[in-house]
Amino acid sequence: MITVNSYFCGAGLMDVGLKQAGIEIGQAFELDADACKTYRHNLGAHVSQCDLTEKLVLEQDSCDFMVFTYPCTKYSTIADIHGTRTGDELFLHALRHLALAKPEGYVVENVPGMRAFPIVMEAMSQLPDYYVQVFCPVQSETWLPQRRNRLIIVGTRRPFAIRPPESQKRVKLSQILESDPRITIPKAVHTRMTGGYRDLPIISDPANDDIAPTCVAHYAKDKSTRLVVDKRFPLGVRPYSVREYARLQGLPDWFEFPVSDTAAYRQIGNGVSVPVGEWIGRELNRYFSMSEAA
Repeated sequence: MITVNSYFCGAGLMDVGLKQAGIEIGQAFELDADACKTYRHNLGAHVSQCDLTEKLVLEQDSCDFMVFTYPCTKYSTIADIHGTRTGDELFLHALRHLALAKPEGYVVENVPGMRAFPIVMEAMSQLPDYYVQVFCPVQSETWLPQRRNRLIIVGTRRPFAIRPPESQKRVKLSQILESDPRITIPKAVHTRMTGGYRDLPIISDPANDDIAPTCVAHYAKDKSTRLVVDKRFPLGVRPYSVREYARLQGLPDWFEFPVSDTAAYRQIGNGVSVPVGEWIGRELNRYFSMSEAA
């Protein structure tokens, strides 16, 4: 069984995808207490709530691959609006883990905006002991009715051609909607719909086979920015429920959130689309099977 240690794992969306591909998660590490609660509820007790900047590498269990999904907020282009697009030093702790543990391979996931930071990209893609491949953009809409582009870096000890995601029949927006959604409609929905804010909402219509915009972590704080057409509700639109938001990220319905809706929306928005993790997991399986055959 191939084992992966998962760093900055959040609520475990990437790990769900890896597990669906048959990968075993040895250890997982996350700082946020609510995210760890959700992870344990669904995936098990192998997650540690900790600050990785203070965690010693050689005290951790060995693994075949390391997966790093460190936070993207300071690499995102949207951070330009708030003057916070500065990058951060979390990549150095990924580099520290790789340098000391020397696993068979590693995966880094982040936003395409990380390419604007050449020092980060050099550290993550120019390691001398690894053959490195960079995929960007990896589009969630390959599988899901959500526009979400990501940067994926894969390093392996031996040369190996990772197959990029293949186009396939995408899940439709109508398929992820609940028949009886549990939602609240804040006053801001009416205000935004009637021009009370600078920007109008992004409205997706399942009848037109629309694709939803990127699931964002702050959705609970401003549900009026992303709406779906539903004629049963005032103004003919409504926000997405937590379950629908989870489905937009490819989470199966058995995955539950034992936390507040606000925390659930944040965990979903901060996560990796599950099919992305499954794609990576299948390629890791192929890498090891070809290595064994050789």
